[in-house]
Amino acid sequence: MTTITTRTVAYPADGLMMIGHLALPAGAGRRPAVLVGPEGTGLSDVERRRADALAELGYIALAFDLHGGRYLSDPEEMLARCMPLLADPDRMRGIGHAALDVLRTEPRTDPDRIAAVGYGTGGAIGLELGRDGVNLRAIGTVNALTTGRPGEAARIRCPVWAGVGSEDPIMPPAQREAFTAEMQDAGVDWRLTVYGGALHAFHHPPVDHRTVPGVGYHPQHAQRAWRDVVDLLTECLPVTHDLGA
Repeated sequence: MTTITTRTVAYPADGLMMIGHLALPAGAGRRPAVLVGPEGTGLSDVERRRADALAELGYIALAFDLHGGRYLSDPEEMLARCMPLLADPDRMRGIGHAALDVLRTEPRTDPDRIAAVGYGTGGAIGLELGRDGVNLRAIGTVNALTTGRPGEAARIRCPVWAGVGSEDPIMPPAQREAFTAEMQDAGVDWRLTVYGGALHAFHHPPVDHRTVPGVGYHPQHAQRAWRDVVDLLTECLPVTHDLGA
């Protein structure tokens, strides 16, 4: 297994002091980089481990924060914060840009080779960065089929891959159709993978607290979705080792 190093990074966003998790692969050269966005509950060890796994593959990875270092295990508290956030593209973009600035500031990040991968609210933030015209190499989301303001998807400059559970009541067929219509009308290079029988947040291992209705872990599809994310990055953001490694 490749040796990696990790550290926490503090940075301001959305009126809070965010606490992100930065993972770096071995070596000294520049590498492509990935923003990793968490579910609406906030940054947890699940996203930290995913950032670590990406670093093991050779990427600089930043798992970013949503709630000022807090994990919102109470569903009502989580919805009270996330629903207004999801309804405000400018706030989402502000959180995304703040994390992106941290990632770009890392000396080993190749600023021209960055992708965004996100889950739930974190995936919606990645999409908003694309709609804001950010130069990303790829956007990958799981259960984040959010639509944006009319016409702004035309500013997305990279391929978009999205995954969703077929039985997800939070992202039902009507939401899938609205999302894919937006991407298609904007001329985006898009893909949608529907995982049969899976609920919302099917990628996330079980938690020891209450969740919103319609959430459920599907271990098989969780593994498949991770492979799909890695395949997206391999295609659009391949790791090279010729930059002073």
